[in-house]
Amino acid sequence: MTDISAARHQLSDVNGIRIHSVELGPEEGPMVLFVHGFPESWYSWRHQLPALADAGYRAVALDVRGYGRSSKPAAIEDYRMVRHVADNLALVRALGAETAVIVGHDWGAPIAWTTAQLRPDVFTAVAGLSVPFAPSGPTRPTDGFRAMGGEDEFYINYFQRPGRAEAEIEADVRRWLLGMYFTSSGEGGLIARNAGFTGLAAIAPGGLMSDRFVYPDQMPEWMDEEDLDFYAAEFECGGFSGPLNRYRNVDRDWEDLAAFGDRPIEVPALFVGGQFDGPTVWGKRNIDRFEKTLPHLRGSHILPGCGHWVQQERAKEVNDLLLEFLGSLR
Repeated sequence: MTDISAARHQLSDVNGIRIHSVELGPEEGPMVLFVHGFPESWYSWRHQLPALADAGYRAVALDVRGYGRSSKPAAIEDYRMVRHVADNLALVRALGAETAVIVGHDWGAPIAWTTAQLRPDVFTAVAGLSVPFAPSGPTRPTDGFRAMGGEDEFYINYFQRPGRAEAEIEADVRRWLLGMYFTSSGEGGLIARNAGFTGLAAIAPGGLMSDRFVYPDQMPEWMDEEDLDFYAAEFECGGFSGPLNRYRNVDRDWEDLAAFGDRPIEVPALFVGGQFDGPTVWGKRNIDRFEKTLPHLRGSHILPGCGHWVQQERAKEVNDLLLEFLGSLR
């Protein structure tokens, strides 16, 4: 398999900002654009880029605005969903392609779903990992999250006040990331449940998100010390305000996209989630609606024993599913 170290790094000027992307595969191959989530990086796709490149695809993973080597606008509203959709569109054009398949994980999944929903002429197929497609509903998101949290505080609402979560995370970036990654994985989630923790989605009043973290005795098979070092270095340099500002736009997105709330995604689609992943579990109602919301669905897969980081925890399985999906489009 092609080594990820052979990837081509590039900076593209799009929408008045700079987007960093990493690419493997023939430039004349069909483009597949990978969009990462929180708290991640283009590096989250280090197992997928070589696999797709070896299969003849032009595999491109970007640093979403606010992350890595991409620009980090100061204004919160610059992280609204429609800006991310515009970034994806402009990046495909800047790289000289006319169309692309888009694949997203975590926050990257809603970005990918929305991109395909709004621009099916350019994004001809879509795969979402961990977070199922969820059309806008009648309830303002922060109101819904407040009800979900009950006496605790749902994590998306915890992230709303600028500076609050940043202070928790930046006190020890590497350790916070390790706790976040491991606790949300299949293995770490099982340890957390056995310890009586109810998951990371709800934070006790006056508490921190990291109060419910568990840590491995040794690094898990899917992430080694060098992987963690890479992520930590990216966030030590870039900070967390940009990444967290994505969460601070959920109500704004709800308003911006209200006209598209009942519009299905009209391109071929794939969903992959983990059995023990919170968003997959909470999203069951949305998964059950795929027949209406994703009328051209080619597959919906829940990986047994897997947590949130599906493309890292189960790289080969995810690669096989992606390649099968992409092959079905030809």
